[in-house]
Amino acid sequence: MLESFEVTKKFLGKTAVDGISIKLEPGHIYAMLGPNGSGKTTWMKMAAGLIKPTSGVIKYKDEPVGVRSRREIAYMSTEPYFYDWMTVGDVGKYYQDFFDDFSMEAFEEMLQEMDLEKKLKCKELSSGMLAKLKVAVTMARDAKVYMLDEPLNGIDLLARDEVLNAIIRHAGEDKVLLVSSHLVEELESVVDYAIFINKSHLAGVYEVEELRQNQCISLADKYREVYGAAEMGGAC
Repeated sequence: MLESFEVTKKFLGKTAVDGISIKLEPGHIYAMLGPNGSGKTTWMKMAAGLIKPTSGVIKYKDEPVGVRSRREIAYMSTEPYFYDWMTVGDVGKYYQDFFDDFSMEAFEEMLQEMDLEKKLKCKELSSGMLAKLKVAVTMARDAKVYMLDEPLNGIDLLARDEVLNAIIRHAGEDKVLLVSSHLVEELESVVDYAIFINKSHLAGVYEVEELRQNQCISLADKYREVYGAAEMGGAC
């Protein structure tokens, strides 16, 4: 459904993404893993149609991503993008006006689950509350592809559980769900595939269950192996 063909992106001579080819299929949850600065955000922004590759192409349903694909691809960025004057309720209304597939009912249900009040001002929200709000407003769209860039950053363990539960509930057989993070342990129990990005290059795509069953290694230990912290393994 969403496929990257030898995609490269350069900024002022610096290569942020270098020749990445991957394919994401419906019905799976993917983790895009790597340290900060490895190229995860740049690739996701290209897949969302927000920036163009220097070379290569990303296709959605066999067409290059662009205006039409944005109607079915929901992207949540790491940067805060709500105006200070907005309330939580205003954010929902803004998305409702902007996206045809946005469900106010689904949004309000997630606010209730995450204990967020519609009257709260965005400028008064903690980092954890903002993270919840970004996830809620993104997942309230009836999109075909969801890409969440570092949704667990800056929030405590309990808030992470709430965010992950909300994300998982909206995964489906006809949807692609991609979550970027460097917090590997939190994602290990929920993702099907892990995409490792290292210094702008693709370092491998692994099925998480296959790692456990056949290679006798956890996703966290595979992360350590890929990024050079240690070579891990063991008997099944």
